[in-house]
Amino acid sequence: QVQLVESGGGLVQAGGSLRLSCAASGRTISYYAMGWFRQAPGKDREFIAAINWSGLSTVDADSVKGRFTISRGNAKNTVYLQMNSLKPEDTAVYYCAGDDTNWGRNPGFYRYWGQGTQVTVSS
Repeated sequence: QVQLVESGGGLVQAGGSLRLSCAASGRTISYYAMGWFRQAPGKDREFIAAINWSGLSTVDADSVKGRFTISRGNAKNTVYLQMNSLKPEDTAVYYCAGDDTNWGRNPGFYRYWGQGTQVTVSS
């Protein structure tokens, strides 16, 4: 089993930056594809970004393109989401997810999920 724990969320002003971390335990995620999703109150879970096991391929949502970047840590057991130029509409609970077979935009591709970290962007 893989346990995923997100951290780095908080309150930030519009235009600011945050870096979210997703740390894995229980098993190495070196060969796992990883994704970030978010969910705002009353809305469906939304895909943000994904990265394949090697880190050489990424995909991100149009809503965050050019502002958010997903990456893997050097030790490969951590995944990051660098968020710049934050907007109030980025306010949500952010989740990381992982899977050893699939990757992409569909949350159904991912077997393992963290508990989420709250990001609040004030105007």
